[in-house]
Amino acid sequence: MDMKSLYLLIALSPLAGSLIAGLFGWAIGRRAAHVVTILGVAVSAALSLKVLHGFLTGEASVFNEAVYTWLTVGGMEFSVGFLVDTLTAMMMVVVSFVSLMVHIYTIGYMQEDPGYQRFFSYISLFTFSMLMLVMSNNFIQLFFGWEAVGLVSYLLIGFWFKRPTAIFANLKAFLVNRVGDFGFLLGIGLVLAHFGGSLNYSDVFAAAPGLANATIAIFPGVEWSLMTVTCILLFVGAMGKSAQFPLHVWLPDSMEGPTPISALIHAATMVTAGLFMVSRMSPLFELSDTALNFIMVVGSITALFMGFLGIIQNDIKRVVAYSTLSQLGYMTVALGASAYSIAMFHVMTHAFFKALLFLAAGSVIIGMHHDQDMRNMGGLRKYMPITWITSLLGSLALIGTPFFSGFYSKDSIIEAVHASNLAASGFAYFAVVAGVFVTAFYSFRMYFLVFHGKERWMENHGSHHEHHGDHDDEEPSGDHHHGLGPNDKPHESPWVVTLPLVVLAIPSVMIGYFAIEPLLYGDFFKGVIVVNSEAHPAMAELAHEFHGAAAMGVHALQTMVFWLAVAGVALAWFFYMKAPHIPAAIKQRFAVIDRVLENKYYMDDLYFNLFAKGSRALGTFFWKVGDMLLIDGLVVNGSAKLVGFFSGVVRKLQTGFIYSYATTMIVGVLALMTLWFAQLIF
Repeated sequence: MDMKSLYLLIALSPLAGSLIAGLFGWAIGRRAAHVVTILGVAVSAALSLKVLHGFLTGEASVFNEAVYTWLTVGGMEFSVGFLVDTLTAMMMVVVSFVSLMVHIYTIGYMQEDPGYQRFFSYISLFTFSMLMLVMSNNFIQLFFGWEAVGLVSYLLIGFWFKRPTAIFANLKAFLVNRVGDFGFLLGIGLVLAHFGGSLNYSDVFAAAPGLANATIAIFPGVEWSLMTVTCILLFVGAMGKSAQFPLHVWLPDSMEGPTPISALIHAATMVTAGLFMVSRMSPLFELSDTALNFIMVVGSITALFMGFLGIIQNDIKRVVAYSTLSQLGYMTVALGASAYSIAMFHVMTHAFFKALLFLAAGSVIIGMHHDQDMRNMGGLRKYMPITWITSLLGSLALIGTPFFSGFYSKDSIIEAVHASNLAASGFAYFAVVAGVFVTAFYSFRMYFLVFHGKERWMENHGSHHEHHGDHDDEEPSGDHHHGLGPNDKPHESPWVVTLPLVVLAIPSVMIGYFAIEPLLYGDFFKGVIVVNSEAHPAMAELAHEFHGAAAMGVHALQTMVFWLAVAGVALAWFFYMKAPHIPAAIKQRFAVIDRVLENKYYMDDLYFNLFAKGSRALGTFFWKVGDMLLIDGLVVNGSAKLVGFFSGVVRKLQTGFIYSYATTMIVGVLALMTLWFAQLIF
């Protein structure tokens, strides 16, 4: 098989499974629907691993060719093409492998849902869209994949379309991403207009150095750096897709979709698209310090302030969701520090342990009969041992415990920010270091409330649950109900749920140790990610200080970052296991801060009152004043009324009587004579 056919098979296998399950699911049944979609994704995962292995052994070479040209305008071609290098190969493996685990998990999680075949069709389509995005060699195909993952996320977040909250959440995600995509499209437009009339990456990157000092007049008389404007507009697209402040508001609400899609969106698809795009565009971003500072500030705000919101959540899935927001902020900070390889390293490690945490949360929800409120849990360790141990491993990876995967990527980000010479690096360093304590606290608050302490589901039975979980009364879902009954006990999930947890736990623990040296300090990304080490020396300094993965883990035990994480875990244990009255007292004492956090910094209210209501008021004004009064009232109906008025006047003059016409003629002659005499006199 030639390479072009191989890459087509990788990209199109999930699409084939999606189409079969989606169009013919009613005929082939549930079992065949999940078999065909899992088979399609498994083919992609196996072949992606083969491609990555080829790059690691040196047998594979970079592939950059057009597969199909669908439009030619003048000398410009719009084509479907693949650029497969080490960055692409790594993302292909992450996307396809995590997606495969989610597909298998879905068999158990969605087994009684009436939309079973439809769900498998959607998640396979999601996988295809993400593969097209990461494999693209031009901006047009990138934008196709970009919009396709947005569309499928809309379908999946609102999968239970009879629930008003789900419909609101998917509409919110769709609209917020349209804001980011508008900026992204403007950035692509500038690339097309100024970078030689080509949208192929290789052509754009070749033209970039010659445009480093080029300017563009956005407003008359004001010159802006072309590279800065282009990079910031492209990053605005990443802010929407990768949920960076202030375009982050859609991601927590995406929890309205089923748990498997929460894992897929948060771990391996969609939210990583923006980070991948910026890393791919490193030859452009390296030419604008202003854009890098902007990226660093946005990431810092997201990393710290979204972590604060995770502290006050009681819904188990929302804690993990705000964790994702915070970790995406860390990745974005790394991009701003020109540590693109570290950002992608954290994308990879985070994909495994975040998918693990989401799927473990889903397993807990199954065991609790679809009650998601952590205040109704406790002591699940002895009832759900596999879910417990895998959740613990995922949480340890998340907080950056030495020798776990998350430690190697997260600590590398902190060190890269510390070594950065950009103006925003001081604030960014404070944010990412403070975020270590916050992450450890909310992660182990969730862990202790769910798996340790007293069993609270009996004492809270019959009480009002804050959130009723994935299913509601409008969704016929078999024996799924909300919370445990008086005679129920939690139970471990079936093997199709626990097997993906075990499989994901392995890379969550180990992959960082083995991957850090080749990915960050070896030649893995050589020629793929471009860094100007003279202007941005962070990666060069880290390479000088790196003495191996084992030494890095041992040294970490002496650092402030490690002890901040330990302090966060210890405080969570003390607050929620030994002295639960203290958090309640703090909440009461600092009610104003709690209210701000509960209302998510009032960002939703700001968007609703300023943009939603404001745009509606503006539309109402244009409708009533512009359309009804000016266009309909004055231009269209006004001209008709004016013609009607003059017609009425003329109609009265047309009497049909000779004496009327004679009188009119005499009056006219007298008027003319009067004017003539007036001219003679004056």
